[in-house]
Parts: sequence; structure tokens; C-alpha cells
Amino acid sequence: MSTLIADACAAGARLNQACKVLDLSVRTLQRWREDGEIKDDARARAAQQRVPANRITEPERQEILAVVNRPEFAHMAPNQIVPALADQGRYIASESTYYRVLREAEQLTLRGKSQAPTHQRPEPFQATAANQLWSWDITYLPTTLKGSFFYLYLIMDVFSRKIVGWEVYERESTEYAASVFRKAHLREGVRADALVLHSDNGSPMKGATMLATLQNLGVVPSFSRPSVSNDNPFSEALFKTLKYQPAFPDKPFDSLESARQWVAQFAHWYNEEHHHSALKFVTPGQRHRGQDTALLDERHRLYEAAKARHPERWSGSTRN
Repeated sequence: MSTLIADACAAGARLNQACKVLDLSVRTLQRWREDGEIKDDARARAAQQRVPANRITEPERQEILAVVNRPEFAHMAPNQIVPALADQGRYIASESTYYRVLREAEQLTLRGKSQAPTHQRPEPFQATAANQLWSWDITYLPTTLKGSFFYLYLIMDVFSRKIVGWEVYERESTEYAASVFRKAHLREGVRADALVLHSDNGSPMKGATMLATLQNLGVVPSFSRPSVSNDNPFSEALFKTLKYQPAFPDKPFDSLESARQWVAQFAHWYNEEHHHSALKFVTPGQRHRGQDTALLDERHRLYEAAKARHPERWSGSTRN
């Protein structure tokens, strides 16, 4: 085995890859080599297969399995079985040994009538065009009054990442949420029964006024799973872009009007100037209007022409 590895390395193979093919670690090979000489492989392998002195015997293992499967113990965990046996004046092995034996026998889980929890992930929605799937959420904006915040309601199109609706208010309210959404829905001209609106499980998202508005407009509501923080990643990522942008004010907003003015500037920058990395560096507005295909084709022709002029400067295909 060691000779095979040496021959492979001499032929140009990497040591770790050659060892991986033979299911051998590099550190093991190094231990086999003493003063430039290779130990006998069989002896080295046998040395690694020492039986621990405190290992339980096979009869003891079978005794443990027989005990834990008795009717009075079948529903108990090992940390309950060992003390119960001790009260009977009987000791076979430690709790950790019980756990290890049960794990090896695939009997560690579902001891008793309880059933395994089923965490079935819902089928995700997929957007193939603009105004099919929107995501929205609310975030805090700091104010000069300590402990007080303004609330930014922000709706984005998942396909294009465009901000299709926003507003800043002094409090969270399902009525405000419904108003922001209704205006965005009208402004975008979304046809009936064509839109899914996703959000988390906050009270403004699931309030009666908001749900009634969605129902009247033929919009399908979608909500994150309880206690699953990454079910609404698009809005969360947008909020991070907003708050980590260099232009985000260093000082809190002193008025509702100043907050609204800044968000208006941010929304214009994000939609029309920000080259989004998830959109192959076109702006959300260009993607939303369907202009991205022509722009990307024009870039491709430009890169191909540059490659034709100096092919020695390109190690592969042009970047998409």
C-alpha cells in the first residue's frame, strides 16, 4: 500500500489524494514511516485495531438489549433504566454504554408510543416574471427620542428585487400595512389572482384588515413557518442593504418627514442605480421592466469582441 502511494506521488499525484483513494489518512502514512523505512502494512493495521480493555463482552451487550426491550423498560430511556435496575440490586453497565449499544442496534429513538416529529417543508413559490411574488416586512428606523422608533414598511418584487412599495409611519398597524400594499398593487397594475404576497408572522401581516385587503384584491397570502427565521430572506437582505449602505445616516432621524425623504432617495438608488449581484449586475428597475436581457446580450458581445482582439488575455470563456 505504501509502495503504491509512493509510485503515485512519483507519477505526479498529490499525496492526500493518493491516500484518499486507499482510504488512508496522510497522518497514518507518516506514522508508518520510521527513519525513511516503511513499516509492514499488516502490522501497522493490526496495531490500530487494539480492543479496549474496558469493552463490554458480547453476552453483556445481548443482556442490555434484552433488558431494555422488556415491557417495563421498553418506554424508558437509559438514564431511567439504570437507576431502576439499581433499585433492584442489579448493575450491567453505565448509562453511556446503554446509549451506545442502543445506537448501534438502531433502537435509541422512539422508545415508547411517541412518534417522531414531522418537519415537512412546504413547497416553495417560484417567480418567473415580475409581479408574481412579492415579499414584505417592517423594520425599525432610529429616532432622536430614546426608545422610540419609526417603522419602515417595505414591499419588494422577488423576481426583480425592485422596491414596489414603501412608507414610514410612527407605529405598526395592520391598517397602515393594508394601505401601503393597496397603493403598490394599484401602481403596478397587477391583475387579479396573479400575485402571492409573502411575509413573516407578525401581527400587522396577519391582521384582519390586511387579510381582507388581500382577499378583495385576489392576492394569495403566504407566511413564514413559526420560529423559522430564514423563511423571508429577501426582505431581510434588503433591510441589511438599506442599513449598511454608506449613505445611511450616522445620526437618528429627527422627524418623520426626514425619514421619508431619506427612504425615497434610497428606493430610487436601489431600483435605478444599484447593480444587483443576484441579477447579474443589472438594476432591479431594469430587470422589472424586462430590459435586462438586451443589456446582458450587449455585454456578451462586447466581451467577445475584447476577447477576439486579445485572446491571450482570456484564460476561459467570457463572464456571464
